[in-house]
Amino acid sequence: MESLAPLPVAIPLLAAAVLVGAGPILPRWARDTAAIATAAAVAAIAAVLTARSEAGPLVYWFGGWRPRGEIAVGISFAIDPLGAGLATLVASLVAAALAFSWRYFKEVGALYHGLMLVFLAAMAGFCLTGDLFNMFVFFELMSVAAYALTGYKSEEVESLEGALNFAIVNSVGAFLVLIGIALLYGRTGALNLAQIGRALAIGPPDGLVVAAFALIASGFLVKGAAVPFHFWLADAHAVAPTPVCVLFSGVMVELGLYAVARVYWTIFSGPIHPGSGAVHGVLLAVGTASALLGAVMCLLQRHLKRLLAFSTISHGGTIAIGIALLRPSGLAGAAIYVLGHGLVKGGLFLGAGIVLHRLRSVDTIDLHGKGRRLPYTGVLLALGGLGLAGLPPFGTWLGKTLIEEEAHRLGLSWIAPVLVLSSALTGAAVLRATGRIFLGLGPAPSENSSGPKGDEGGETAHGHGHTPMFMLGPAALLVLGSLLTGLVPGLGSRTHSAAVRFQDRDGYAAAVFGKPPAARPAAGPASPQVPVAPGLVSGLGAVVLALLLLFEHRLPEPSRRVLERPLRRATVPLRHLHSGHVGDYVAWLVLGVAAIGAALTALVR
Repeated sequence: MESLAPLPVAIPLLAAAVLVGAGPILPRWARDTAAIATAAAVAAIAAVLTARSEAGPLVYWFGGWRPRGEIAVGISFAIDPLGAGLATLVASLVAAALAFSWRYFKEVGALYHGLMLVFLAAMAGFCLTGDLFNMFVFFELMSVAAYALTGYKSEEVESLEGALNFAIVNSVGAFLVLIGIALLYGRTGALNLAQIGRALAIGPPDGLVVAAFALIASGFLVKGAAVPFHFWLADAHAVAPTPVCVLFSGVMVELGLYAVARVYWTIFSGPIHPGSGAVHGVLLAVGTASALLGAVMCLLQRHLKRLLAFSTISHGGTIAIGIALLRPSGLAGAAIYVLGHGLVKGGLFLGAGIVLHRLRSVDTIDLHGKGRRLPYTGVLLALGGLGLAGLPPFGTWLGKTLIEEEAHRLGLSWIAPVLVLSSALTGAAVLRATGRIFLGLGPAPSENSSGPKGDEGGETAHGHGHTPMFMLGPAALLVLGSLLTGLVPGLGSRTHSAAVRFQDRDGYAAAVFGKPPAARPAAGPASPQVPVAPGLVSGLGAVVLALLLLFEHRLPEPSRRVLERPLRRATVPLRHLHSGHVGDYVAWLVLGVAAIGAALTALVR
């Protein structure tokens, strides 16, 4: 079974080379079919690897260069259910985005298909690799493909500016990761995750170890769009082609957070023990700030794609909080949340693409009532908004509730209100936009205050009179998949078992070095009791808040002032904070790295 391990990377790279090389002589339908089939094949292989790795990590050594004793000579893929499951989600979203692109773009060159498949290969390799330097290599390959896809509409200045901001900020993050890797290599002489972890576990943490973790974690948090590293995300989403945004929001951000968890548990959990509270405190602060700031920024947007981008920042904060608990149940909740959020956010972006395809705009104010002839798309976006709010049985509900329950057991009862509030705010923002566009609710456009508009006429050739099933179908399947995730029997207990193995540093190292397998960790509860009340509260709260925002102009003056005052007070400073200037973004990045380093130093010592 290990022989399948390199295929999720090799197949899309080979297909990308063939499509780009033969693109001029292949008809459009052949390129689209080949690209979709490639992504579907990768999804199937990754799903098989996910199932087979539940019995223990699958380790593949490239070129047969196996370790000598506990010294890694070659490069490995070390596959566990969480990493392989994330690769499955990656490939599924790429397949959906490519299927949507078939009818979305009137004309698209072979370079687009090639970049999408290279992006897929890089993300899959990032999920599966057991080598720290190769993780960086896949990080960079992923980033280069993402920059090119962001600026794919190279004839538009806004696309190039968004791609430039994205490239600069994420390149700084990559340099941070590379410097951290250099520090670890200088200390241990190793690049294999398991070997570095074994070498560092024998002694207490010193300044070099703390600095290395601060740099690597900060670099990956840039990719994870965590506060204060998040500024690039909305700019990139606003200008990137809509099918590409499915991957940015649905899975690329989550990969950054996955990397933080991976390097901590395989490398740094020995010297920086979970009991020290250092990693717990830092990630908890970052996650809480991301959840709340992203949710508030959601409500301030009229550009539908920027709105969804800020909701990704907020929901990334929820995932970071689950990781920060440093317990299997919290990590299991975060993993399920990644699945539920990735599917529903992919469906929402495809729904936004349908709106742009039909109506030539994603400005929720100018589109007031113009979406009445798109009932299916309206239902799709409404369901997606409820999914973001964490309404049962969406996967977001199951994952968020597991995180809340584990936080309560740890005495962190304040986390539940934070997650309920952030979920309700992001869900309300989407539901408000849906009410405006598809039902004509709320004040007419002339009665709204001005703000950044959402016109993106250049992404499609012109407004269209119908929605092809190749566009509506993938969007509906993604939202339906998220809706059904919470109903999958045994998902909670299986993910809990996978999380226990993910956090077992010694068991991971034993598998990599071919030692006798450690005892299988205890499985989670066979039928975990997951309460539905928090999900109902956040879902109902999203609906109520959306209605209040839509009908605030009809409220009595005192009630309107109470509702508007907090948003008005937040609007000006938050808009100034998100200035669009890359120099400001880099300054905040440097400040964030310094703050994380200082906090880790203080807490570890």
